[in-house]
Amino acid sequence: MGRVSEIVKHLIIINVIFFIASNVFGELMYDLFAMHYPNNPDFILWQPISHMFMHGDITHILFNMFGLWMFGTPLEQMWGKQKFIFFYLSAGLGAALIQTVVYHYDVMSVTQILIDNGLTNSDVNDFYKSGRLNTSIIQSVGEDRLYSGIQSFKAVMVGASGALYGILVAFAMLFPNVQLMLLFPPIPIKAKFFVPLLILFDLFFGFTSYSVGPIAHFAHIGGAVTGFLMMWYWKKNQFNNRRWN
Repeated sequence: MGRVSEIVKHLIIINVIFFIASNVFGELMYDLFAMHYPNNPDFILWQPISHMFMHGDITHILFNMFGLWMFGTPLEQMWGKQKFIFFYLSAGLGAALIQTVVYHYDVMSVTQILIDNGLTNSDVNDFYKSGRLNTSIIQSVGEDRLYSGIQSFKAVMVGASGALYGILVAFAMLFPNVQLMLLFPPIPIKAKFFVPLLILFDLFFGFTSYSVGPIAHFAHIGGAVTGFLMMWYWKKNQFNNRRWN
């Protein structure tokens, strides 16, 4: 696991280039390449792919690139370049899809509440753009509920974490007894227990108000589910033993 594989190396380089560009050009990079909610005017068709190469800060990119190197390298060595990059991008797209579905549910719920309170579709669109509403409606609906809808509409998704969760699931299915550990507590845990534990944490944080920073927990779950379904399909059809060079 020492030497980085070719596709993993190229992915790390691309991520670093995007990170440097983000620090040079600032908000312009996030406007163009971060993943926006599809009904947001800032959404662009390439963002479901490009958001995988964007990161919020140095810690974010370091953890993701370390995970990509550590878990992605053995998979690429086993699968070959084409199979690995197909899996990686598919997991990232699955992550973006699931998180977007969650955002859409939240936006549509708030939209319906506003329409039930007498607003027109034009009024609702103005609300999502400006964040301003009649005081009586705010009091009727609730400030927290409205804020949740605006947050989802204006959400910006960045990072390789969703794709990485797919990689983690594949690693756990192929190397279930490899010992892994969190930074805290530093207790060795077999991969077949470690990865489901991470996913359970994301489910808990995703469905509760508890969270450690602005993390798209359902994107992690989406990447993990996509990775699992692909591994299950490949195993069922004997693709696991085939390399795509």
